[in-house]
Order: sequence, then structure tokens, then C-alpha cells
Amino acid sequence: MAVNFEKLIQDLVSPLVIHPEDLLVKKFSEDDTTITLQVLVNKEDLGRVIGKGGKIANAIRTIAYAAASRLGKRVNIDIDAFE
Repeated sequence: MAVNFEKLIQDLVSPLVIHPEDLLVKKFSEDDTTITLQVLVNKEDLGRVIGKGGKIANAIRTIAYAAASRLGKRVNIDIDAFE
């Protein structure tokens, strides 16, 4: 069962942001054990995606980790803003 991690993260993040047109989820690399994703949002939305104390970002990572563990992989998610 293949999981589209880019779509999964985009579906999780898009309801949180004010500027969904600025949301970009890119897969940087994928090998046998690790997938690296980068989430780019408008700088006004960065706080909404990270959340107080990083709680929202950790929840997003937890969901992605659960999906990846079913495939025997690990996921690294970097959240950043457009300048």
C-alpha cells in the first residue's frame, strides 16, 4: 500500500492556514528507510502550523510517522516560511 505523503501533509496543513495558495509540500529525498519532506507556508501562517510549543507540528509529525511505520520507513518533516 503506497502512501502519498505529500498529499497527506497538505491535507493536514491546508485547513490551518489563512493563505492556502502559498502552501507547498515538497519531497526532498526518499530512500529505502527515510523520506524527507519540506512544508513551506506564508510567513503569516508559520505560527498557526507550528502551534504553541510546537504541539500542532508534533501532531502532524506523529500522523506521518504512523503512516510511514506501516511501510517500515521514517519521515523527516521540515516546516519553514516563504520570505
